[in-house]
Amino acid sequence: MVSEKADLKKGKKMDVVAPSTYSTRYFGEDVPKYVMSEEGMPAKAAYQLIHDELNLDGNPSLNLASFNTTWMEPEARQLIMENLNKNFIDHDEYPQSAEIEKRVVNMLARLFNAPEAKSFVGANTVGSSEAIMLGLLAHKWTWKNRQKSRGRPTNKPNIVMGGDVHTVWDKFARYFDVEPRIIPLKPGKYTIDVKDVEKLIDENTICVGAIFGTTFTGGIDPIEKINNLLVKVKKKKGWDIPIHVDGASGAFILPFTNPKMKWDFRLPHVKSINASGHKFGLTYPGCGWVVFRDTKDMPDDIVFKVNYLGGEMPTFTLNFSRGSAMLIAQYYNLLRLGKKGYRRIIKTIMGNAQYLARKLSACGRFNMVSSAEYIPVITVQMKKGAKFSVFDISAKLRERGWIVPAYTLPPNAESVAILRIVVKENFSRDMVELFYNDLMNACKALDKQKPMKAPVTKKGKKKDNIC
Repeated sequence: MVSEKADLKKGKKMDVVAPSTYSTRYFGEDVPKYVMSEEGMPAKAAYQLIHDELNLDGNPSLNLASFNTTWMEPEARQLIMENLNKNFIDHDEYPQSAEIEKRVVNMLARLFNAPEAKSFVGANTVGSSEAIMLGLLAHKWTWKNRQKSRGRPTNKPNIVMGGDVHTVWDKFARYFDVEPRIIPLKPGKYTIDVKDVEKLIDENTICVGAIFGTTFTGGIDPIEKINNLLVKVKKKKGWDIPIHVDGASGAFILPFTNPKMKWDFRLPHVKSINASGHKFGLTYPGCGWVVFRDTKDMPDDIVFKVNYLGGEMPTFTLNFSRGSAMLIAQYYNLLRLGKKGYRRIIKTIMGNAQYLARKLSACGRFNMVSSAEYIPVITVQMKKGAKFSVFDISAKLRERGWIVPAYTLPPNAESVAILRIVVKENFSRDMVELFYNDLMNACKALDKQKPMKAPVTKKGKKKDNIC
């Protein structure tokens, strides 16, 4: 840090001239954004500059686009701060964090009805994307080892999935050289069905991907029916094809709202499930989980052992170093809430989502695509003949601070434009009313807007309005 005398010689005012942070020279000069400065600046000035700049971000409490948790209790935040400096991968140095991971995996395996006779296994991940990658890699290696044992080729693996999958499924297929056999969506049909799956599977299918709460519409694939198909196929043709359930959005919902619904390890072909702790697991990002119904479903080929952290330890992740904080936060939630607490919170979330869905349905402006039947996600289309689009509504709501995404569906259904609303724990019934009123006001304002006309040149020809 430059001394006061040296700084005064340069003709610059020192921070000590006035007590206000905003009176320092750092607020009257450009701050280098892409090249490190030579001298740095006082902590308070750096904090205030960054803090003020981040005010341009959206308000997490008004973010109805993200599935991610935006609020946790003060005690959870305290635990997060206490564990931010721990590298979870260092099991020798932080053995209790590793023990807590095992406990949470056991809790989730039982929540997902893993058979007691099986020795289930799993891992904490950065999020569901990593968890999906790990689950699918395990199935690829299981298939590969089975093919080798039968003297069959291992160079043409494929995976069957719907156009409703998250982009990480496409990434897996491309990154790990697996043929993606995608069941396309179409207007009015936004999930896969058994006939779709039956047409595409064969002896080289490493896995069928089933989505339990899609990002696009909030729908769910018919997992039990797909399982029943695969049971028959195995009996008839000998193809032992597993299901990986992408429960990023639904795995922390259905166990508390509809525990009798079979989508999990009660179905014999469901071999792995991923869940997002940082979605309806009620934990801040990033926290995900992958759970296998049996250790046999996770081949040793994809587990590495390292000894350069102190003692020999297995590692089953795509990354290496990462913090322990969100793992601890997840454990806090499970202890703090228990099943009764989660059930109460999830039912409140679902109740508020369904209440909003009823209001949107009754207002007469939208076609309901999904009404929070399974997960607290509402998706709507504009009714035919509307004077404005869902993109116009999204932009208009942003003027009031609401973040509501508008988008088109994947290929074959790209003509369908959707507005999606995700209801989370901190979205109260009062917030529902505020949002609905702002949405209706946005629609009324758009009703009054006249379409923009292209400027006319002197010759009477229209020209593009290029900025």
